[in-house]
Amino acid sequence: MSEPTIGVLALQGDVREHLAALAASGAGPRSVRRAEELDAVEGLVIPGGESTTISKLAVAFGLMEPLRARVRAGMPVYGSCAGMILLADKILDPRSGQETVGGIDMIVRRNAFGRQNESFEAAVAMTGVDGPPVEGVFIRAPWVESTGAATETLAAYEGHAVAVRQGALLATSFHPELTGDHRVHALFTEMVRSAR
Repeated sequence: MSEPTIGVLALQGDVREHLAALAASGAGPRSVRRAEELDAVEGLVIPGGESTTISKLAVAFGLMEPLRARVRAGMPVYGSCAGMILLADKILDPRSGQETVGGIDMIVRRNAFGRQNESFEAAVAMTGVDGPPVEGVFIRAPWVESTGAATETLAAYEGHAVAVRQGALLATSFHPELTGDHRVHALFTEMVRSAR
């Protein structure tokens, strides 16, 4: 089966690491900064970074509405950390002017696990990922406060949902792209293949 073309939203954040993880997972990765580049991909990763900055840049680059339209049309999207916030239908404590792409029926809390200097790593057992737990890198990470009936929790840490899926949308609080373990990206690559 041919490799799926998966974009990484390249406005801000850890783009290079996601491109490398996707390539290792059998995808054809490419950077996405413009609407016409978004049109050319089968799936998209929204990386970690600063969710407010990514939101404002997506609006400035004319990408927010095309992103929302592609999500509504069923394009698979994976968001890690800031990407999780952007895929949420609601943010509990949004910054002024912060928008989301939406699509996952969940409420998220920004920086829920603490500030930059409170970042940590933890083993996280994740449904849909075979083998041992995933090593979760939590950097100013959000958590999921609540989900709707259509949203499946794939992993929890200390009682909070940290990985969720709704249809073709996947989100994690943590950064699997920073660990060298590509199983979460492989799961997403399979999601893109099966959405064809």
